[in-house]
Amino acid sequence: MTPGTASELPRAFGNYLLFDRIGRGGMAEIFLARARNELGGTRRVVVKEVLPELSADGAFARMLVREAKLAARLNHRNVVQVIDLGRESGRLFIAMEYVEGYDLNQLLRQLSRRRLPLPAEFALFVVREVLAALDYAHRAREDDGTPLGIVHRDVSPSNVLISFEGEVSLCDFGIARAMDMDTRKARPEYGDPEESQIQRVRVAGKSAYMAPEHARGELVDARSDVFAAGILLWELCAGRRLYKGNEQEMLAMARAGEVPQLPERGLPDQTQLQSVLDRALTVDPAARFQSAREMLDALEEYAHGVHLMASPLRFGTFLTEHFADEMVALRRARERAAEQALSTLDIPVTEIEPVTVPSEHPATRPRATSGTVPKPASAEGPGRGELQVFFLLVAVAAAGAAAWYYLAQ
Repeated sequence: MTPGTASELPRAFGNYLLFDRIGRGGMAEIFLARARNELGGTRRVVVKEVLPELSADGAFARMLVREAKLAARLNHRNVVQVIDLGRESGRLFIAMEYVEGYDLNQLLRQLSRRRLPLPAEFALFVVREVLAALDYAHRAREDDGTPLGIVHRDVSPSNVLISFEGEVSLCDFGIARAMDMDTRKARPEYGDPEESQIQRVRVAGKSAYMAPEHARGELVDARSDVFAAGILLWELCAGRRLYKGNEQEMLAMARAGEVPQLPERGLPDQTQLQSVLDRALTVDPAARFQSAREMLDALEEYAHGVHLMASPLRFGTFLTEHFADEMVALRRARERAAEQALSTLDIPVTEIEPVTVPSEHPATRPRATSGTVPKPASAEGPGRGELQVFFLLVAVAAAGAAAWYYLAQ
């Protein structure tokens, strides 16, 4: 089958087979894709295909490549792993691990439709896991001990991913910085400087989750991410959005950073929880928690004290109890789409490995940096039937060993 146009699916895209369009943001179109390894197995990944106008912007491309390379160094259970970065057919792309589930926005919408509140233990759990991701990223260092200086800049519900197993991951580290540095928005033809800033905010970071210094265009650091995590905590505990209005209105509120007291929701020892929020949401960064770890420790102390600790297992059970039908339907639909795509359009055989960081001359265009070059299929390699027999024999051997162990006890 001949690959179709950019809008047609399925279609080959470098080492990937794009088979489901799952979203579009201010920076990229987002696809569910398959990558196949040399044994014929496939791995489901997410490919973010950067919009053409941004891919063609040299300054933006260099910043995105730099930030994506930094993000690719992160390897933590609460961070979505970047596995590939490159340029294909003139389009920059980032490939990352696929988390099967909802983002936090989608989950909250599902709960709202059912008029089902998110239990406090799971609200606290989600924010604790986000803080664990931020703590790890903020402390990440080069091999020689030099801090990487990673700041997320866009800690918001759409970047908090929740798997059907109840695991929480944060994605898109550093991408907002590339959007902040989009020089096109600073050109005179974009008109009023204030409007230019609003345009940047719309794509670079959700103004409703920005720290005051970020909304004012000042330097940001790890404490800015702490403020955004504080807004997440406030909203999940309050059951409503903190800032409401159009883009200009929310940006003005973010600059002021005026956060009301948490409404009375019957939470245990709400005074202590309010003290955590007060410190996280202080306008002056120097008076805030100075790190994500500090806020995490304070939040865990509260959760332990009021017996509101949760685990991925318990959260996953909650999701299954209330969303099992939707989860199964989504999984089956994507499995069918993937199988249909694989049967109609083939992709090069490739092994997916973490991104490496080769030396790069600033004048050269970004290239794939993962070392995931296509490998020709070996004529002497095992076929699908041989592999099935092999794995069947392995399974039988494992079952026999397990039975022997059990009888020997």
